Amino acid sequence: MTEWEYHPAPDLDETLAEHLRNFPRQPYMLLFAIRSLAALLLRAWMRVYHRLSVDGRENLPSTGSFILVCNHTSHLDTLCMLCSVPLRQIHRVFPAAAADYFFSSLPRSAVSAILINALPFDRQVKGAESLTVCSELLRNDGNVLIIFPEGTRTTSGEMGRFRSGIGRLVAGTDLPVVPCHLAGGVRAWPKGKFLPRPRKLSLRIGAPRRYGNLDKSSDGVREVCADLHDAVSRLGSNSS
Repeated sequence: MTEWEYHPAPDLDETLAEHLRNFPRQPYMLLFAIRSLAALLLRAWMRVYHRLSVDGRENLPSTGSFILVCNHTSHLDTLCMLCSVPLRQIHRVFPAAAADYFFSSLPRSAVSAILINALPFDRQVKGAESLTVCSELLRNDGNVLIIFPEGTRTTSGEMGRFRSGIGRLVAGTDLPVVPCHLAGGVRAWPKGKFLPRPRKLSLRIGAPRRYGNLDKSSDGVREVCADLHDAVSRLGSNSS
């Protein structure tokens, strides 16, 4: 007879704040249920309050892991991106979120981890380690990573340069990278304002791009960033 052994959850001794900040997180059915309900409410709110339109959903890969990249205009950007993917995938979609902001307190950590399923990204000290976590996440088939390569929200509406992280992550790989452009975010929730305004939001999704032909040299990384910046920018031009 096989002797029965009890194996406690690895995060049993962690505080709630530590559990929410750690990644990957242990799966809990209650959290999945809360996130699913939140996703339904979010989609209804975005459709009614912001009249969100999404064009190009057919460009999202139907199988495998992939990355969504988008211009960064407001805190609504992540919510719009979450609304663009099929509801059945919501637990496999991970927005990369600045750890020093979205995981700086227990309430923010709870919203980020439970409702948004955010991946803590340390943009100050441990950027290389965070990229390694992203790479490991994408090796598991069916995961979706959301990245805003500008790294910070715009205040003018103009796109900033794309930082090297996205290039270092995908250069030399066949991972599909899907460029997206969100219009209306600056008007709907300007940086520094406490609450969003009822302004229309429009998200355009472009065709996936791959960078397996480029190496991870400085030139290859810069080429990835330039190409994605151009692709996102052109999506914005086509929507205006």
